[in-house]
Amino acid sequence: MTDYAALAELGVATVHEAAGRTGIVDLPLTQVVAGSRVAGPARIALCVSGDNTMVHAAVAHASPGDVLVLTSDEPAPIALVGELIATQAQVQGVAGILVDGAVRDLDELAAIGLPIWARFVRAQGATKGAVGKLDVPVVVGGAEIRPGDLVVMDCDGAMALPSARVEEVLPLALERAEHERAMRQRYAAGELSYEIQGLREIVEG
Repeated sequence: MTDYAALAELGVATVHEAAGRTGIVDLPLTQVVAGSRVAGPARIALCVSGDNTMVHAAVAHASPGDVLVLTSDEPAPIALVGELIATQAQVQGVAGILVDGAVRDLDELAAIGLPIWARFVRAQGATKGAVGKLDVPVVVGGAEIRPGDLVVMDCDGAMALPSARVEEVLPLALERAEHERAMRQRYAAGELSYEIQGLREIVEG
């Protein structure tokens, strides 16, 4: 069983590096809940641009621990998620939401506490009634995300990893985190990366 809590604690940068520097969602994202971090399997809604019907569908079909990935063929600064959607998602056990679109009700979302990352913050609301698709592959910020793929989000942004690679990458990420802890102790004791990593020789000969 995948240890999503460990992956969330490791965070975006460590998992990304351990995976071979792949999977970054290259978008400027607003982290709605300061200090939040999350990892979980993707539950995807591909919306018609400007409409959030499929967001409602994704929440209704979500399983506890899912990370909702909400996007459209033409992502727009129109609110796909607000306080009422977030309330439902939290009750359904959703672990977090990645919104390739806008959110609104920012203060209320922060108070609810559900981890949410959004491309835009806008008051303009979405329409309803246009049918998109659930659980289909999408590309968000250059990262391909398929249903069930790992999504990790923290203060650095978001990344995705194919589900088939998770068990391979987790021990590598744990090893990297342990190495960084050891290096942090050495740097705190006064050693320099310029020396340890052989950079002085590269720069100065």
